Amino acid sequence: MAEGSNGRAFAIFVSVLMVVTGSLNTICAKWADSLKPEPNIAFNHPFLQATCMFFGEFLCLVVYFMFYGYRRFQWNRSNVAGDHGSILDLGEEPTLPQFSPFVFLPPACCDILATSLMYIGLNLTTASSFQMLRGAVIIFTGLLSVGILGHRFQPFKWVGMLFVTLGLVVVGVTDIMYDDSTTDDTNAIITGNLLIIMAQIIVAIQMVYEQKYLTQYDVPALFAVGLEGLFGMTILGFLMWPMYYIHVPATFSTNPFGRLEDVPFALKEIAECPTIAVALGGTVISIAFFNFAGVSVTKELSATTRMVLDSVRTLVIWAVSIPFFGEKFIALQLFGFAFLLLGMFVYNDIFFGPFTRRNIIPRMGEDNPLTRCCFSCCGADSLEIERQDLIDEEEDLA
Repeated sequence: MAEGSNGRAFAIFVSVLMVVTGSLNTICAKWADSLKPEPNIAFNHPFLQATCMFFGEFLCLVVYFMFYGYRRFQWNRSNVAGDHGSILDLGEEPTLPQFSPFVFLPPACCDILATSLMYIGLNLTTASSFQMLRGAVIIFTGLLSVGILGHRFQPFKWVGMLFVTLGLVVVGVTDIMYDDSTTDDTNAIITGNLLIIMAQIIVAIQMVYEQKYLTQYDVPALFAVGLEGLFGMTILGFLMWPMYYIHVPATFSTNPFGRLEDVPFALKEIAECPTIAVALGGTVISIAFFNFAGVSVTKELSATTRMVLDSVRTLVIWAVSIPFFGEKFIALQLFGFAFLLLGMFVYNDIFFGPFTRRNIIPRMGEDNPLTRCCFSCCGADSLEIERQDLIDEEEDLA
C-alpha cells in the first residue's frame, strides 16, 4: 500500500515538475528578450539562447553517466572476493548502449534549426502565441507519418488535427487583428508566427526520423536527449564565428551592425545587466528538469498524459505573460486555446473517444445508420480493444 502511495506521489510530483519547468523555460526565454541593458536595445540573441538550451539538454547526459557510474559502483561492490573465487550477486552488469552515437546527429541538426527558428520567432511575437503555435507539430507529424512511415490514421485523429488547425488560425489571426502597433511591428509578428510554424515542420521531421531509425536501438531517453544536446551545443558553438560576420535586416537583429549573432556584444550586455544571466540560467536549469520530468511522466503514466500536461503549460504561460510581459488579454484567444486543447485531446484519444465508445455508441443500436459512422470516427480498433477488455474482466470475475 505504501509502495502504491509512493508511486502515485512520484507521478504527481513529476507531472507538476513538468508543467512548472516547461512553463519556466518559455518564460525565462521571453524574460531575457524583454531585458534592455542599453536604452531601446533589448537582449536579442536567439542562437546564444538556443545554445543555452542545448547545454541544458547536455546536462541530462551528465546525469545519465552519474547514474551509470553509481550502478557500476554498486555492481562492483556486489562481487565479494573469497577463497573459492568471487561470489557474484544477481543482476546483469551495467553496460552502455551499443550503437553509434552519430545516429543522433541528423535529429540534432533538426533540433538546432528548429530551436533557432523558434527563438527568433519568440523575439518577434508573444510568449503565449509562441507556445500555442507549437501545437502545430501534431499536424505536421501526422502528415509526415502518413507520407513517409506509411501509417494509417483513424478518422478521429484527422478530426483532432482539424481542431488544432482551427486553434492555430484563431491564435494567428488575433495576433494581427488586435495589434495596434506600427506596420513594421505587425510584419514582425506575422514573421515570428510563420517562423514558429516552420520550426514545427522541422520538429516533425525530427520526430519521424527518430521513430523510423532510432526505435531499433534500446537507448535510454536521458542518454538520447543528452547526446542531442551535446551535438547541438557543439555545432552551434562553432557556427557562432561565421554568424558574427553575417549581417541581417533589423527585423531579425537589433544588435549594433545587425550581426546575425554577436556573442561579444551579448557578453557585454550580460555584464551590464546581470539579470540576463539569471534568465539564461533559468533556461538551462528548466530545460534539464523539463526533459527529466517529461521522460518520467511518459514512463510512470503515458505519452498522452505528457501531451495533456504540455497543453496545461500553454495556459500557464498565457496567464503569466499578460501581467509580466504586457500582453493584451484577448478573449478570442481563449477560443483558440480551447480548439487546441480539444484537438490534442481528440488526437490522443483522451476522454472524448473513450467516453463515446463506452457510453454513447452502445446505446445507439447496431441497426442505426449513424452507429457505423460513429464507430469509425471514434476508433474502431480502440472500440474492439475496449470490448475485449470488458469481456476479459467479466471472465475474471466469473
